[in-house]
Amino acid sequence: MDTLRRFETINEYNVFNNNETRHPLVSVVDLSKSDPRQGSRMFFGFYTIFLKDVKCGDLVYGRHTYDYQEGTLVFLAPGQVAGVNSNGETYQPKGYALVFHPDLIHGTALGRHIQEYTFFGYQSYEALHLSKREREIVLDCFSKIDYELEHAIDKHSKRLIVSNIELFLNYCVRFYERQFITRDHALKGVFERFENLLNAYYQSDKPQTIGLPSVAYCASELNLSANYFGDLIKKETGKTAQEYIQSKVIDVAKERVFDPAKSISQIAYELGFKYPQHFNRLFKQRVGQSPNEYRMLHYN
Repeated sequence: MDTLRRFETINEYNVFNNNETRHPLVSVVDLSKSDPRQGSRMFFGFYTIFLKDVKCGDLVYGRHTYDYQEGTLVFLAPGQVAGVNSNGETYQPKGYALVFHPDLIHGTALGRHIQEYTFFGYQSYEALHLSKREREIVLDCFSKIDYELEHAIDKHSKRLIVSNIELFLNYCVRFYERQFITRDHALKGVFERFENLLNAYYQSDKPQTIGLPSVAYCASELNLSANYFGDLIKKETGKTAQEYIQSKVIDVAKERVFDPAKSISQIAYELGFKYPQHFNRLFKQRVGQSPNEYRMLHYN
């Protein structure tokens, strides 16, 4: 899987998969038309969503293999590299890929809000597993986009195509929320491991050597992408992951301010703050009192 294939344009990807290019910026690619091939890494210069229908090699992103089985969706943002590891064997691709270039959505409502679809930043173990009915809805969305591509481009084409892509993505938001609930067996323990990670962090010297625990650090330690981790914590607690981390920092700080042998500045550095004033500001924002005021009011 050492070969890196680069796809900067929709046409290049269509040609690779023996599909006709009917629009320069968007395509619904029927992967079953592709020639049998061996696995390789691929760079995508556009948004890519894979719908996998059968077992045909493992999709790899970075160091990890996607939880990528039959009836799953995987989302890649422009500039990402993914690949199929077929262990040197030739395989026949199956399923579909919806690909669209960022230029298609510039100046549209979708273009302004595309960052809200955080699953384009998900990585390993985070594919969207579809029920039979959900798969039918996805294929229906693809079919509507394909219908528009079959017709000559007119003044309505872009609006209708982009609207149907947006509809599809909105369904995926709903499906992911369902997955967070129904796949508890797969996600079970993430929140508890997050808690244990924060506890262990503040029982070590990492705050002094690394600084405050970041969302990216916690996600990495839990083998999740920052986006998926953040969405999961938000669903579980109602707080963003950053807000939850800050709450934990304040809880630890409340205990430590009662140590009369340490100054507030010392405590701030021990917690991982570069500057004591940042600690003071966050503490007052969260508690309603400065650390010194809190110490004087509650310490007996």
